[in-house]
Amino acid sequence: MDTLALYLIAGVCLAWSYLKDRQKTRIALKKAFKAFEGILPQFLVVLILVAMALSILDTRTISLILGKDSGVWGVLAASLVGAITLIPGFVAFPAAAALLQGGAGVTQIAAFVSSLMMVGVVTLPLEIQFFGKRAAFLRNILAYIFSLVAAVFVGWVVSL
Repeated sequence: MDTLALYLIAGVCLAWSYLKDRQKTRIALKKAFKAFEGILPQFLVVLILVAMALSILDTRTISLILGKDSGVWGVLAASLVGAITLIPGFVAFPAAAALLQGGAGVTQIAAFVSSLMMVGVVTLPLEIQFFGKRAAFLRNILAYIFSLVAAVFVGWVVSL
């Protein structure tokens, strides 16, 4: 129901924008479509990889690797995968939800998502170029530590 409400609001706003200035709305829609075309390949690859992983790995295997009982090793594994992966947030959150439904633990998924959003191993060379080696490494190390702290906090809050 919430999704329907959001689509309705977006449709009303688009219609209002079109009535207010047709040319600007057309330009905005063309830019949005171009952005969508740019994101679509990444989105599809990640969705296919998650679908393949979920079809290959059964609930028991996911629970073993990333489940509540995987403990510290599961949290570290999930955070390392998140740190070295470059996935947009709008893809990561549905993937995380699918993993949760497949038996992954909340703390492990929080570690994955938080390190994915905060740590940039793939983008490290670019960060070094702009911020310098020391600042880039320091930022990534602190972000990784904070992602682990955030994951433990999320796990603690959910367990209350």
